[in-house]
Amino acid sequence: MSLGIDLGTSELKAVLLDECGTVLAHAGARLNVSRPQAGWSEQDPESWWQACLSALQQLRQSQPQAYARVCCIGLSGQMHGAVLLDRADRVLRPAILWDDSRAIEQAQWLQQRHPEFSAVTGSLPMAGLTAPKLLWLRQYEPQVFSEISCILSPKDYLRLRLSGERISDVSDAAGTLWLDVEKRDWFEPMVQACGLQLKQLPRLVEGSEVSAGLCAAAAGQIGLREQLPVAGGGGDNPVSAVGIGAIAAGHGFITLGTSAAIVAITGHAAGNPASAVHSFCHALPQRWYTMGAMLAGASCLRWATGLLGQPNEQALLQLVQAGLPQTQPVAAGVPLFLPYLAGERTPHNDPLLRGGFMNLGYDSSPVMLGYAVLEGVGFGLLDALHAVQSAGAAVGACALVGGGARSNYWAQLLSNILDREIHTLAGSELSACIGAAKLGFLAYGQGADLLAGGMPVKERFLPVAAQQSMLQERYQKFRGLLAAAQALHD
Repeated sequence: MSLGIDLGTSELKAVLLDECGTVLAHAGARLNVSRPQAGWSEQDPESWWQACLSALQQLRQSQPQAYARVCCIGLSGQMHGAVLLDRADRVLRPAILWDDSRAIEQAQWLQQRHPEFSAVTGSLPMAGLTAPKLLWLRQYEPQVFSEISCILSPKDYLRLRLSGERISDVSDAAGTLWLDVEKRDWFEPMVQACGLQLKQLPRLVEGSEVSAGLCAAAAGQIGLREQLPVAGGGGDNPVSAVGIGAIAAGHGFITLGTSAAIVAITGHAAGNPASAVHSFCHALPQRWYTMGAMLAGASCLRWATGLLGQPNEQALLQLVQAGLPQTQPVAAGVPLFLPYLAGERTPHNDPLLRGGFMNLGYDSSPVMLGYAVLEGVGFGLLDALHAVQSAGAAVGACALVGGGARSNYWAQLLSNILDREIHTLAGSELSACIGAAKLGFLAYGQGADLLAGGMPVKERFLPVAAQQSMLQERYQKFRGLLAAAQALHD
């Protein structure tokens, strides 16, 4: 039995996976985000550990015999967060998360000072990545900065609590901006540019390697044997890829959760920093992935649900499906929506960009606005797809994972907009947990046959030709609104 743990932003999830790839049990514990100022996003790492203990206790109670057979642990987690430790491994301040935008000026400074570094690190400096956050801390919290002994990514803090070891993996490290993505090792010039030294960063392993063993204190807390192997694991997107079987060059998938992304697996580092396309290390050795990332995905639908006074997202989706069936093109008068509620990464790299509705009239209804939100997120993904293709990555049929994958209406709309097959998968909401558990098995010396297995296809959605011209026309209008949105914060 392998234990897979995924540390998300809003929830920590855990699964028990047997050697045949069957999930015997899963559990979760909710998490809260603190936003002490506009644009700030923080969490207390202790809350992650308590959520982990809670989820594992649920598994232990629901499946005591299976839990007792756990032979390895794998980890997955939200990327780009900064967990700061002193010499005694005490947390110095709340962790600064991936969607925190306080370090805009520091990211710009890094790009102006060291433009050549992007080709090595695989990304432009962006406020959401880890490195600019440390420059912000050096400027505004110098006392905290002076006490930093080690900087960890979020899921690596869980590893510290499980093993007592300061270790990360190359896929999570790729999201810090301190990694030479092609060499899969720390890039010292960028580390030094942030006022840091290599000794303040954790040791690196591959996601499928043994990183450490379960320490005595943690073994006692979670009821597993001491020195149980803990795999390197990885960031949530690459580990989700392992979970769904996207492991070879040419495989692609779309995540539609709080944020959204289009991911293409490659056999080499292949980014396009100028278009804000990331090239990151996969959680498996000698593999990489190219990613176009949106800062707001299905969270746009959640926001619109509250704005329109609907009881939940499903109610709004049902309204849209009944009012604007996909058997005919939508009318030209339906509003357009820019999905930049939290700024945007690919391809605009503009954390200050904001969203909006355009073409509103007295006849604009909740149905129309709900549709516009679904379509606007799709158009944002089309922008990201074009950027990913500009990096030379091939993108064919795509699996759709995340909370947005629950809507067949949205999946069909994405197929029409992106002009390619979209398929949903059974159990994809646990893809990162399952991927983590698979990496656990690999570290244990088993489970190589599970990698290619993937997940069973639930439904397939093919582009509808009759929708194409209308959507292309609306996409061009959507693109034309960008300059106006940017002008609002210039």
